[in-house]
Amino acid sequence: MAHPRYPLRINVGFVVSQSIGYSREFHFEFADVYLQPDLDLYQFKGVAKVSRTPQGLLVQGHFQASTPTQCVRCLADIQQLLETQFSELYAFSSRTMSESGLILPEDGNLDLGPIVREYLLIEMPISPLCRPDCKGLCTICGVDLNTETCEHQSMGSAHIIIPGSD
Repeated sequence: MAHPRYPLRINVGFVVSQSIGYSREFHFEFADVYLQPDLDLYQFKGVAKVSRTPQGLLVQGHFQASTPTQCVRCLADIQQLLETQFSELYAFSSRTMSESGLILPEDGNLDLGPIVREYLLIEMPISPLCRPDCKGLCTICGVDLNTETCEHQSMGSAHIIIPGSD
């Protein structure tokens, strides 16, 4: 069972003693999980395949979750779906280290939390939308134009600015 502070920590020490080519899958599923220092995730699930190579342990991950955010146009609270795949090598020594600079800890425990967090944050859209055709807010009275019509709409589109639209 994962420690609550490190929900994505796995013991891979036994994989080191296996022959080259050996692999093992680790499955994760949480209703909600917090990846420090700032990422709340819901409906989190994924798999990490750890394979023994001559240089170290290759971790191939596929993870998905949703995270709370706001639509940039209408400011509605939304759940943004995030999904990522990655491959990272945890080297046995600094001589076999890859560009990522990851080295297998001596205790054989990998905390995938920081890497999963980074890869999921990369997938976060810069301008999240509640839906592609979001109309945004009226810049004069602030009404949500997705749910209501206001008197300012009839004054012409020059008075309505929708952030994030081209």
